[in-house]
Amino acid sequence: MSVTLTDQDKLTLRTAAWGAVSLMSAAGAAGSAHKVATHGSIALTSATGLVGHVITKAPKGVKYGKTVAELADLVLPALTAAMSLLKKQDPAEADNFRSTLIVAIEAGAQTHQGVPSPTMAEMARKITAALDAA
Repeated sequence: MSVTLTDQDKLTLRTAAWGAVSLMSAAGAAGSAHKVATHGSIALTSATGLVGHVITKAPKGVKYGKTVAELADLVLPALTAAMSLLKKQDPAEADNFRSTLIVAIEAGAQTHQGVPSPTMAEMARKITAALDAA
């Protein structure tokens, strides 16, 4: 199956992926937001397939907002939109995107002595729900 992604589609995927890592980093600020972001970013840049080619680069020029709520308002719908567009074009790449994001949020969450804080667990649940809403 041939997948054709527009520049806007690629921006949506990048915003969703890197935004999810940013959400987890914000939720893990009580520990080490930097470690959360680093581990999540490594997971994103380790992705393979079409998804890996697209999300290797962070989105340019995206305004994430000044609060976690503003960030979530942008990222959670982008996660759902990314899954929807990938499911339409190539269900295997949709699965790849979802599993990549799950690995990224789990990698970030593991920086807290192997157990995510309640705040991080709740953010991971919201990200997963947005992925599954498509």
